[in-house]
Amino acid sequence: MFRYETAGESHGECLVATLTGLPAGIPINFDRVNRELWRRQQGFGRGGRMKIETDKVHVVAGIRHSHTIGAPIAILIENKDWKNWTEVLPVEDFAGSEEKRKAKEVKRPRPGHVDLPGAIKYNFTEVRYLLERASARETTSRVAVGAISKEFLYCFGIEVWSHVVGVGQEKLHRQATFEEVKAINQRDEVLLNCVDPEAEARMKAVVDEAYRTGDTVGGVFEVIAHGCPPGLGSHITFDSRLDGKLAQAIVSMQAVKGVEIGAAADGAAAFGSKVQDTIHYDKTSRDFHRGANRAGGIEGGITNGQDIIVRGLLKPISTLRRPLESVDLDTRDPALAAYERSDIAVVPAAGVIGESMVAIVLAQAFLEKFGGDSLLETERNYRGYLEQVKNY
Repeated sequence: MFRYETAGESHGECLVATLTGLPAGIPINFDRVNRELWRRQQGFGRGGRMKIETDKVHVVAGIRHSHTIGAPIAILIENKDWKNWTEVLPVEDFAGSEEKRKAKEVKRPRPGHVDLPGAIKYNFTEVRYLLERASARETTSRVAVGAISKEFLYCFGIEVWSHVVGVGQEKLHRQATFEEVKAINQRDEVLLNCVDPEAEARMKAVVDEAYRTGDTVGGVFEVIAHGCPPGLGSHITFDSRLDGKLAQAIVSMQAVKGVEIGAAADGAAAFGSKVQDTIHYDKTSRDFHRGANRAGGIEGGITNGQDIIVRGLLKPISTLRRPLESVDLDTRDPALAAYERSDIAVVPAAGVIGESMVAIVLAQAFLEKFGGDSLLETERNYRGYLEQVKNY
């Protein structure tokens, strides 16, 4: 069974990920894997932490000679900022400066963050441990797992890329093609990762305004998975529907409060005759195709062979330079929320994380249907299925 876990705190020694269930023989291009980590750190509006960390994967198990061996994969990613936190967050009994530790306590929870509900749940008198794990720094591990999942999907011609379709009130007012989205993700400089320069300039102005006023801003990213065969996922149980799995994966991301598959929002406001994708058949190529892709590549919980289109709705992050009203956990008196080094806008980075989550879900679904112990066996199973589809 394909499964993964992550561990680690934002200012801990390292981030950790384990990945189990990939077949043996998958070639892993570490330059591509590390580029995914680099892409996660880019985008206009990122904070000072991105200048400290230069993330790279350190694989300690499960890959030999750049190929998977069928065993669990274990990944470490160094936190370079750890050297500044060794006295504050030691693993063993505290033996450092009490003054330094006290200075890093967080007693004024931030509205919109895990701080207060987490402190109540775990009975903490301050929220440092909560914010350390809840931090989006954790997604570095997910992007590493997603990058390796992408390496598996590449073997079958499946690619997953993202772009930004909205920042604040500014939006891209057309559907981008997969080719456009793939092309912008080959750039070595990332502004807001929008396919349209004019729309991107308008989005940048929104981020500039947030910078100027000490605020933060959210937005919408779109992930497109290209090359997926029909038949991944299932309709038979609620937890086997692929759209449900994708929705959970995207909403599990920090600050994501909603998800859209295909033209869900527009479809909810239209008549059915304007929403359903008409079905056609080419007798020469013996191939079904659709008049549009408003379904986002999934019908009844099953892929239909079109591009999978998933959008994540990202709220503005909770740490503001101009803090909101809160309460001091010691005195229970009114106080302004805590502030630590933070980002202003993270929508392009969220898109990269969204790619990883989609790639993970698709790799799971692919292996459920075609999986073998080796890549060769999986390829043989897949070719057999494609022959079945061709002769349908």
